[in-house]
Amino acid sequence: MTGQLIAVIDDESEVISTISEYLTERGYKVKGFLHPDDFLVSLKEEIPNLIILDVMFPDANGFDVCRELRKRKIYSHLPIIILSAKTEEQDKVFGLRLGADDYVAKPFSLSELHARLEAILKRSFAEGTIQEINIGDIIVMHLERHEVTVAGEKVELTPTEFKILECLLLRKDHAFTRSMLLDHIWGEEKIVTEQTIDVHIKHLREKLGQKAGNMIKNIRGIGYKIEEPK
Repeated sequence: MTGQLIAVIDDESEVISTISEYLTERGYKVKGFLHPDDFLVSLKEEIPNLIILDVMFPDANGFDVCRELRKRKIYSHLPIIILSAKTEEQDKVFGLRLGADDYVAKPFSLSELHARLEAILKRSFAEGTIQEINIGDIIVMHLERHEVTVAGEKVELTPTEFKILECLLLRKDHAFTRSMLLDHIWGEEKIVTEQTIDVHIKHLREKLGQKAGNMIKNIRGIGYKIEEPK
């Protein structure tokens, strides 16, 4: 997935420089921003393929930036990796609930950050052989366009949410364990916990709305499945 533009937003110029050098050597284009406001202004000229976002700034909060991007339709699909010195589990869960695709704690390994970035980009832009999945004319997924509609209305999903829903829809009524869903999303680069799936499922249900969201069923002791209303 080289050649794609990565935006790095961090108030430490050394962090930006280190990440930029590492990713540039691996074929990516990188733009660094010391403040979220500068990054938001830049979106009017160029939209990145992925965002690496710190959450702690002297006069700003990266979580607010993540929330704002997910609210704005034109940017809601952009993959976001939160990079933060906040290592408490509640901070990670909060970031994921806001719509971040991943959460990397400082200090971090450049090779691990690279692996997570690549995995997200691969699943964001991969094209399947099936072009459309239709469940009861309620949920329709257009794989090539990376688009989901519920009762004809477009629903904006993050790349992670889209991939989870794709897995469930492709095998309707099949029960997936959390581990199986992680394998589908991350493959051999699986480097997150099973709790991550629960957070994304909750967010996915909320976005799909009551009728479509209720089609995602909890299977006690196993995981999740999609079940079409009878």
